Amino acid sequence: MRITRLEPGEVFVFGSNATGLHAAGAAALAHERFGAVWGQGHGLHGQSYAIDSMSGLAVLQHEVTGFVRFAAEHPELRFLVTEIGCGIAGYTPIEVAPFFAGVGANVVLPERFAAELDR
Repeated sequence: MRITRLEPGEVFVFGSNATGLHAAGAAALAHERFGAVWGQGHGLHGQSYAIDSMSGLAVLQHEVTGFVRFAAEHPELRFLVTEIGCGIAGYTPIEVAPFFAGVGANVVLPERFAAELDR
């Protein structure tokens, strides 16, 4: 599913770098369309939520844990997650999907992440 627009209450969740240089891929789309702030590589900005996927797998896991907690605290929002870490960062859905185990019903995972969690 390619996300090109959001409804009110929806949030685009994307992989970023720690310094928030949203120059390519989903990060650029988040910056151009969904309110991601240049220089902010973590958290909610506009209708986007940045997760650092470029600082190593342990950092990515920590960032996803924080996101899962944030999503649980905001059931009024619907979070549309991209294949975080599976582009420029170079990870695979097999490596990243388990970090999202136990997400709530308000988090929509990409198909390949959901398939990994269903195994």
